[in-house]
Amino acid sequence: MAAMQVAESLPGGQARDVPREPPPEQGSGFRCLSARLCALRPDDSSSARTEIHLLFDQLISENYGEVGGVAPEDVSALLVQACRLVPLNQNHLVSKVSQLIHHLLNRLQLLQNALKGIQSLLNGGKMKLTQTEELGALLAVLKKSMFHGLPGLNIELPTVLYPTPLPQYDGRPPVKPQQSESNTSRPTVNKKKKSKVKSRKIQQEEEEEESSGEREAAPITGSGKENLREGSTPCSSSLGVQSLPVEGSSMAGRDRVSTPFRSASWKKVSSSESDYSDAEGGMQSKMRSYQAKVRQGALACFLSTIKSIEKKVLYGYWSAFVPDTPELGSPQSVSLMTLTLKDPSPKTRACALQVLSAILEGSKQFLSVAEDTSDHRRAFTPFSVMIASSIRELHRCLLLALVAESSSQTLTQIIKCLANLVSNSPYNRLKLSLLTKVWNQIKPYIRHKDVNVRVSSLTLLGAIVSTHAPLPEVQLLLQQPCSSGLSNSNSATPHLSAPDWWKKAPSGPFLEEASVSSPKGSSEPCWLIRLCISTVVLPKEESCSSSDAGCAAGSIYEPSPMRLEALQVLAHLAKGYFSMAQVYLMELGEVICKCMGEADPSIQLHGAKLLEELGTGLIQQYKPDSTIAPDQRVPVTVVVMFWTMMLNGPLPRALQNSEHPTLQASTCDALSSILPEAFSSLPNDRQILCITMLLGLNDSKNRLVKAATSRALGVYVLFPCLRQDVIFVADTANAILMSLQDKSLNVRAKAAWSLGNLTDTLIVNMETPDPSFQEEFSGLLLLKMLRSAIEASRDKDKVKSNAVRALGNLLHFLQPSHIEKPRFAEIIEESIQALISTVLNEAAMKVRWNACYAVGNVFKNPALPLGTAPWTSQAYNALTSVVTSCKNFKVRIRSATALSIPSKREQYGSAEQYVQIWNALVTALQKSEDTTDFLEFKYCASLRTQICQALIHLLSLATASDLPCIRETLESNGDMVQSFILQFLKSGAEGDDTGAPHSLHERDQMVRTALEHIGSIQALAGDSAKRAIMDFLEDTLTIYFDSSGSQVALLGLTDR
Repeated sequence: MAAMQVAESLPGGQARDVPREPPPEQGSGFRCLSARLCALRPDDSSSARTEIHLLFDQLISENYGEVGGVAPEDVSALLVQACRLVPLNQNHLVSKVSQLIHHLLNRLQLLQNALKGIQSLLNGGKMKLTQTEELGALLAVLKKSMFHGLPGLNIELPTVLYPTPLPQYDGRPPVKPQQSESNTSRPTVNKKKKSKVKSRKIQQEEEEEESSGEREAAPITGSGKENLREGSTPCSSSLGVQSLPVEGSSMAGRDRVSTPFRSASWKKVSSSESDYSDAEGGMQSKMRSYQAKVRQGALACFLSTIKSIEKKVLYGYWSAFVPDTPELGSPQSVSLMTLTLKDPSPKTRACALQVLSAILEGSKQFLSVAEDTSDHRRAFTPFSVMIASSIRELHRCLLLALVAESSSQTLTQIIKCLANLVSNSPYNRLKLSLLTKVWNQIKPYIRHKDVNVRVSSLTLLGAIVSTHAPLPEVQLLLQQPCSSGLSNSNSATPHLSAPDWWKKAPSGPFLEEASVSSPKGSSEPCWLIRLCISTVVLPKEESCSSSDAGCAAGSIYEPSPMRLEALQVLAHLAKGYFSMAQVYLMELGEVICKCMGEADPSIQLHGAKLLEELGTGLIQQYKPDSTIAPDQRVPVTVVVMFWTMMLNGPLPRALQNSEHPTLQASTCDALSSILPEAFSSLPNDRQILCITMLLGLNDSKNRLVKAATSRALGVYVLFPCLRQDVIFVADTANAILMSLQDKSLNVRAKAAWSLGNLTDTLIVNMETPDPSFQEEFSGLLLLKMLRSAIEASRDKDKVKSNAVRALGNLLHFLQPSHIEKPRFAEIIEESIQALISTVLNEAAMKVRWNACYAVGNVFKNPALPLGTAPWTSQAYNALTSVVTSCKNFKVRIRSATALSIPSKREQYGSAEQYVQIWNALVTALQKSEDTTDFLEFKYCASLRTQICQALIHLLSLATASDLPCIRETLESNGDMVQSFILQFLKSGAEGDDTGAPHSLHERDQMVRTALEHIGSIQALAGDSAKRAIMDFLEDTLTIYFDSSGSQVALLGLTDR
């Protein structure tokens, strides 16, 4: 009977054999009543029916909330026996047994309410899961509840789940760029519409969707890490998780994923095929609904748990909820993918996918350890291999779920989950083909009837082209023939076809120039770029369906979410695969002009973001360290045409659109991505337009606009064609100084960065033979800049790091004519004290590094009284303190570099000051491997190289009064110093930008210069220090030349 199957689906899911012997005693409790009922035999007599009526009444009146120890299997056995005893022609008894089943189902509602209570406590922050035991106990309950009532599955779990010990892992999420309105993702569409109560028609459609998405789930026949007991429901053609083909097996590959499920167990049984009565069928449906709600409640509670604990804690339980590839012949463990593939309720499947997405979100650092290795035959499975296996299994299961799913809402969740997986997986450390399988499977869904599926499909393609870009595998996928795999996907298992619906291209006056920007060897078109362009600019083919959210009435284009996602994919392609995007440069320019000319601000905004990415890609091609061959770059003439089209189009209007400050800010960012070589070739009126608009927008009351404008001015001031324009530099300086006073930290941070750039320009202008810029630049403006930089150096770290950079540049730039003036004396002293304070303070390491760099810049100004001024000893003491004790080796390297900058002995001050610096550098050399942070070890060689260079530099400037102390140090530490100098001579600097000499000749020339200088010193009579130091240097060179096989270089160097 139908009720038998219902009973078997109750908690426990497995019926016991019905006991045949009467119980030893009678009572009014559940067990006594159950025993009495089970003792009865089917009998159609009046007395039997009366007794059954009486027992049913007693069972219904029982208070199960107060009955302890009632096992689910006892409830199941009772309902099975009740259904056996009731003849189907006795309507009153059938009604009673239905009432009993309904009454017992209330126990499920208690579980639902308990889960809702836990979720409420978690969401309200009242439940603090700080102890492993507490969290483990909760997760064990939730995991059991997640599979509650799933046919054929009875999961036995310990009362507490314990985490797996993880390798050293920093659970902090990756630092994201500061979220501002200008770089947020798609704006929410139709918020007001979403908040309205759904109409009756929509609710009815959703119910139909839920109903049509249901599938009969086959019992899971395997057992994994948990003990699974087979249910009594037979299903020979089931598609259990165990039956899914394993990666690497003969069924692995595209064919495996593309084959639609044909198993009869997935079909929904119609009422005409059922042996159940209408009442029993309805009760069975109600039972399934209750059980599904328990599973959904458990999943919702788990989602709240994920949000309330740290990721590094969560990932300790990774293996308890995320599938792993089973060993050959071993069963599959139950996981969230079990629900995704097996649960009959589409809503539950969607909930499971939401939870999995939440686990995957922000998992990039955790998953980054994954690595595929060819040799898995070892005594243990490394953690990296286990994570790689888990990633492969997630790909396999999600692609199976994609093919099997019939509910559009759940299908959207599957694709979103795949996008999260793709965004966080380290494909550069995994075997090829994972992305290819995802790519080939998702292409048909771009034409799905449901707009949400289409949008999420584009999101997934965007994730593929943005993850670890550029990937060779993705490069090949982008070059696939345009007709490969696209179809009109109205169902979950679309038929592949090759429509040319998107091959049309917009026409325009600049399209004939597109071929000009195409480099040699790049004739293969990128079908994804063409698809996205068509989605954005071409009219849609069919009328907007009711499911097309964001499709305005009367709109001829695709729904807004589709167009926004297509623009985002284009931006990803421009960022990661610019060599393909550049082929379409002029055409994309027309797309941008069209988008920025539309009324929808979100379309305009995404057009501006695409422009920024294209501009950045062009700048990257022309950087000095670019690996792109000149004939593969977009010609500057084409770049000029591109930007001329932008500036003659709707871009200036978007910049002046004060009603949409986010758009203004984003357009400012786009304008700052113009190629400097192209800017100088723009028509003069276009150059003036750019500068005028930016300077004008700096007065904006909106902080987003002001921050973006400050940054853009900081970019423009570095342009070769503008940096010697005294008026422009002065105007920019005044605008930046005004922004440095803003209340917004973001504005001040951008202004400080721009001030640093502006002072870099001052230094570059010093190196030009024409002194007119220095002479014409206002001294009063320099004073204002120094005062503002000093004040900014006391601000937050985001501002401070660039403020000290600016201070160092300004002190370096000061001319003798400035320094001689009394009004500069006080500000110079104050500026240097600000730098010294920042070097010594326990600020962020970036701030201290910039402060050391700035002090080194101060030492480069020969007009400053370094060596005689009172601040000299303070500056050197600060640097020697850092070089010997700072825990960050990059800061130590920078301080050692600063100590080797003064070019004259008198700049090092007294003999005591000189010796202190010498001894500090020797101590720093001794401690060059003293660190508890293993991440610092990679900088050890660079630190030793820089210290050795500083020591040799000091020797080349030494005076007679310095020699005794140098000899004393070499007598006690000579072997150590010599070994490191020999390393310096042989290997030199190792990639650090410290200015250390890199060629062999430069390095040994430094030591020979020092030796010649020491030999030239007129030492006092009887002073043996000079001879000892020379012997040390000669021995060092002898050992070095012996090892390199060149003795000639030493001949004639000195007369012993």
